[in-house]
Amino acid sequence: MWQGLPCAEDGQVTETITGLYLSPLELCAVLSALALIAARWLPPIARPRTTIAAGTAFVLSAIVLGVAGMRWQMLPVLGGAALALPFAVAALLRRRDGRPARRARWWLALPGSTACVALIASGPVSAWAFPVPVFPEPSGTFAVGTRVMQWTDPHRPESFTADPHDRRTVVVQLWYPAKPSLAGAQRAPYLGRTQREARIVSDALARYAGMPGFLLNDVPQARTHAVFNAPVAGRGGRFPVVLFSPGAGGVRTQNTAWAEELASHGYIVAALDHPYDSAAVVLADGRTITTKLTSTGDRDKDERLGAGWTAVRAADLRFALTQLERLDRGEATGPLTGRLDTGRVAVTGHSMGGAAALQAARQDRRFDAVIDLDGYPHGPLSPSLHQPTLALTQAITSETDPRYLPRLTKALRLGTATSYRLTIPGAAHLTFMDAPLYLPPMPSLVGTLGRTESPRVVAAATLAFLNASLRHETGDLPGVLSTYGDLSVQRPGRGG
Repeated sequence: MWQGLPCAEDGQVTETITGLYLSPLELCAVLSALALIAARWLPPIARPRTTIAAGTAFVLSAIVLGVAGMRWQMLPVLGGAALALPFAVAALLRRRDGRPARRARWWLALPGSTACVALIASGPVSAWAFPVPVFPEPSGTFAVGTRVMQWTDPHRPESFTADPHDRRTVVVQLWYPAKPSLAGAQRAPYLGRTQREARIVSDALARYAGMPGFLLNDVPQARTHAVFNAPVAGRGGRFPVVLFSPGAGGVRTQNTAWAEELASHGYIVAALDHPYDSAAVVLADGRTITTKLTSTGDRDKDERLGAGWTAVRAADLRFALTQLERLDRGEATGPLTGRLDTGRVAVTGHSMGGAAALQAARQDRRFDAVIDLDGYPHGPLSPSLHQPTLALTQAITSETDPRYLPRLTKALRLGTATSYRLTIPGAAHLTFMDAPLYLPPMPSLVGTLGRTESPRVVAAATLAFLNASLRHETGDLPGVLSTYGDLSVQRPGRGG
């Protein structure tokens, strides 16, 4: 299976072998480097031809990769080949008497060959662990368009700055059902509107996670399935709206695979950047706002801080819905005017964004349904939720915060509508975002569902809930949800 990943900087298309996450050129460099080492161990009659062919293929591959732009994962491959090349070439030389040059004893050559093989092999392993994300093809009947908007609330001061004239601004990215694009239409880059923005966001996310920035160098190269500013689909009428808030330090694009899947099934997804909370927010004027959130390490203090940050996010979500209503009514210009069904709205979020979704729903009855993607319910639990709610949680282990399930359960039991808590076996906290597509498949980090199954399960469960809650599709919702994990249903007036 081949997957095209257009490079946003130069327009090139790097074809990647999905299972190896290597381009054919990179694979050629790896195999030729290994062949250089293997030539030392071949019979004398085969050694010269193999060495010349492998050396030529490697040098040409390295030159082309250097010109086109080399990924950091290929550096150990170059290092291993560079160590092996002098010895491979030396074996082709002849002494003055015309006889072949002497080779090192096998017991001396074996450790060096093993070290070079290990160095070269670390390249493909690194490419597999930190690949260019390959986004799953949306399964719905609609193509997907996307656009970015920036809104400032004139009535709300910015609480993260001391400037009394500063007003709260949010950046919102919409994914929506679109008309099919022409063949060859350039797909939207991941993490930003431009390669520069994607690189800024990628570096900020790495810093926020405490990772060396180069580990995520490939992420901004990814292309999604959406097309920027594609025409809205001509069919489908008015589309239900789903607002999304990312996790602490997260960005609006962190659930792109999920958003594209929902949009392909006829939903409009509006995901928010929260300035001074998200790792990096690039504004329309080019300014970049980085996060100011820091934990203290004190559980009680962090809980109070989390409640305050959640309240800001909840206000952002409510303001964004107001702006979407204005857009639908034509009070703000845009191609989605008249196509947003703001009478059918779900509010969702991951981690702290899930807590914000719960708070926004308590405060604003315009929200008709709530989805909490593994978010601890910060802040007050009153008033009670009146909307149907779905809480997706990671697998519960001894490492899970012991306060999490009791508080989440209490929040759901206080609700006046049916709620569902679905615990997905094999899921970790980062399973509920795009992270499994580009981070190492470590169970403690992204769970054990895998790069293909993680986004599929999360999207399928949320789609089933949205179809029942916003489209009022009949069917056995508990039965469908229970196919994805351990389900607990809380109905009004019952004990659970």
